[in-house]
Amino acid sequence: MMKKEAKLQVLIAEALLCAIGIAIPMFCPKIVIGPASFTLASHVPVFLAMFISPAAAVTVSLGTTLGFFVAGFHPVVVLRALSHVVFALVGALWLRKSPETLASVKGTTLFAVAVSALHAACELVIVTFFFFGNQLSPETYQSGYFISVFLLVGLGGMIHSLVDFSISLAVWKPVVHTVRFPVSVKRIFQKTEQA
Repeated sequence: MMKKEAKLQVLIAEALLCAIGIAIPMFCPKIVIGPASFTLASHVPVFLAMFISPAAAVTVSLGTTLGFFVAGFHPVVVLRALSHVVFALVGALWLRKSPETLASVKGTTLFAVAVSALHAACELVIVTFFFFGNQLSPETYQSGYFISVFLLVGLGGMIHSLVDFSISLAVWKPVVHTVRFPVSVKRIFQKTEQA
């Protein structure tokens, strides 16, 4: 019975994170510059799902993609959201294998930078295909590939990912103490709290 209850709780958490991920692109402030779009906290549900499990990470990534699709974003933005499945799955598998990763500031920083770099790289690939397929706005081509794609989508995306990861940690830290179902990340910054 306990196993069924835990599975149900994980399913409910996934559903809630998907709902939040669908609502965020519809209601949160956004900045759109050419092919780059930055929606405040849009990655937070995905990061929180990564802390739960790989299956939750994939499910919520697909749910947030649906949110961008339903909100009527350009196909490049929707496909960028779909690419989140890659970084979310890799990050969740990393945390499943090494749950102590977030037990120190050093481990957390390494994880955040690596996952955010992968996140930005995936989005960069998507936008590159659209750029060279002449599927983007004229303003994008006036700025050129380096500024429009590499700097705005690549570097800007990495910074956006790091900010959302920080928000996710701030949300997860108090919540993790009350979660009763199995998760990959049970404690964060454990070593620094004991020092």
